[in-house]
Amino acid sequence: MPQDSAAVPGVNRPNITPLEIVRAIVLIVALFSLGLWGFVSWPLPMNLVFGIGLPLIVLVVWALFLSPKPVLRLHPFLRAVVELLIYVAVTLAWWAMGQGWAGIAFAVVAVGAGLISGRRALS
Repeated sequence: MPQDSAAVPGVNRPNITPLEIVRAIVLIVALFSLGLWGFVSWPLPMNLVFGIGLPLIVLVVWALFLSPKPVLRLHPFLRAVVELLIYVAVTLAWWAMGQGWAGIAFAVVAVGAGLISGRRALS
């Protein structure tokens, strides 16, 4: 018989919203996309540098500025600019691979999730 999921004293569970799940999926797709672009678009020695290095750089930038508990707090508009730069890089990577529609689809979902999240943060 399953137990009730009643609140346990002294245990704080984070409330995860569907928007946070979508934003996490956008980040994973962005990292995958940049890694794929790095491995596919460059010759052998440089494909390792771009395929591994670029997703790592984006992950560090995300952790520093965009994560739910960022290391460095930015003004919300600067935070949006950093986020948009990552989305532009991913969209251009898809376009460079000849998959323009995938880039547009990623941009629409990512910017839409970013706008909704930004509006919630400002209100």
